[in-house]
Amino acid sequence: MEILSAREEKLELVYPCSWSYKLIASEVEALKQAIRDVIDEREHKLTHSKSSKGGKYISMNLDMLVHNEDDRNFIYAALKAHQQIKMVL
Repeated sequence: MEILSAREEKLELVYPCSWSYKLIASEVEALKQAIRDVIDEREHKLTHSKSSKGGKYISMNLDMLVHNEDDRNFIYAALKAHQQIKMVL
């Protein structure tokens, strides 16, 4: 797995490793349900990141152990596809 930055340095990941997804949604409870839908009972940590000025959106960090690149990418795609999640970073 390699991730290129603006300086074209490679980030090498050694699996399993901890990975953080930033999730943006309209409501906290809907976001929590979306996470349950995607990762079921897998151990994870969910922390509040920010709320938009008008309170229309919230962002939260989802930290969890990913076992390999396919696992990490599958979770990303499943979160991104969920109707309750507006954006995944």
